[in-house]
Amino acid sequence: MNTSATFVLVHGAWLGGWCWKKVIPRLRAAGHEVFAPTLTGLGERSHLLTPGVDLETHIEDIVAVLEYEDLTNVVLVGHSYAGMVIAGVAQRAAPRLSELVYLDSFLPENGKFLNDYLPVPHSSVDGWRVEPLGPPTAFGVSSELDIAWMTPRLGAQPERTFSQPIDLSAARTSALRQTFIHCSHFPCFVEAAERAKRQGFRFFELISANHCPMITQPAELVRILLTLV
Repeated sequence: MNTSATFVLVHGAWLGGWCWKKVIPRLRAAGHEVFAPTLTGLGERSHLLTPGVDLETHIEDIVAVLEYEDLTNVVLVGHSYAGMVIAGVAQRAAPRLSELVYLDSFLPENGKFLNDYLPVPHSSVDGWRVEPLGPPTAFGVSSELDIAWMTPRLGAQPERTFSQPIDLSAARTSALRQTFIHCSHFPCFVEAAERAKRQGFRFFELISANHCPMITQPAELVRILLTLV
């Protein structure tokens, strides 16, 4: 029986598709297809950063990957901020998806935006760009090699990705399997994890990895992802 799946890995704020570098070869070695697109304005697409880039832009980025690559049976993984993105994608492209995986991420509710889940909203430096919260250690990364790798790759996030409300009125996520992987003690993600458990999501913990398990504990993260398929 063919048990291969397609993973689409969506990075969090200030990161890029590059952050999945340790995960991609492990999933491919297990026989799965993997895509790790970079959202508009981040990573190698930072030259496209403009004030007009918003949550809707990033949702369209991922929907376009699904459609142009003609992907089906997709395990859609969203890290951190990308919990907002994958929930929006499911409203547009649910037939192409088999599962949503919230990786230490926000778990959005209809009409809310990311800043609703923070005690203090992310503020911009110039009215539209939000600089990274800090060095890689602020993301829970402690290895000197990983810090040296991440530091030059972190980039500003367009502010409207944090302040645009999400439309989940179509409620199409209820037809999909949903999983939450809890990795950190940040209050916003603890709250999301507890809500996911109450809603009956499949639930895993990888607390020792902290907020960026794809960087700090990729083998352990891949083992969890492989159990889903």
